[in-house]
Amino acid sequence: MRLVLPQNYFMFQNKVYQREKGISMGSPISNTRADIFLQYFEDIHIQQLLDTKNVIFYTRYVDDILIIYDTKITHPDLINTHINQIHTNIKLNPTYENNGCISFLDLLIIRKPSNLQIDIFHKPSTTGTTIGFFSNHTIQHKIAAFRYHINGMNSLPLTPKRKQKEWTLIQLIT
Repeated sequence: MRLVLPQNYFMFQNKVYQREKGISMGSPISNTRADIFLQYFEDIHIQQLLDTKNVIFYTRYVDDILIIYDTKITHPDLINTHINQIHTNIKLNPTYENNGCISFLDLLIIRKPSNLQIDIFHKPSTTGTTIGFFSNHTIQHKIAAFRYHINGMNSLPLTPKRKQKEWTLIQLIT
């Protein structure tokens, strides 16, 4: 790290710059450095929130974080303020539950009175298109998107109605 970080250059509009702090996006070391930092951050600061029961559940995948908390014990603004004050370079941009639902990665988590249900989340920008069948790509590339969607549909505990809805969407992909 001591060797690589000072050699942190990037190009913008045909000019070479050296970053003063952080790591350039796309650097081979950026993911490793970010993960080391976030692991340390979680071990010290997030664990404290879990120990005090202000946060019931915390999970992270790269830079996407899901936090579940008890509204009788704490408020989301308090959690957000606490985390944002720990380090000047960490800023949470929370997405709050809306109508009992929240998205996390490709999942839609639905809060019911007695349990949580899961559905597949499609971003609003999803186009429903994939590589054209007559394009100059291998057949493996052409079916990869379908395989991804079908595996997702079959690996999640979806209700029959949600599974049928997802299957209909898969069939409409062009």
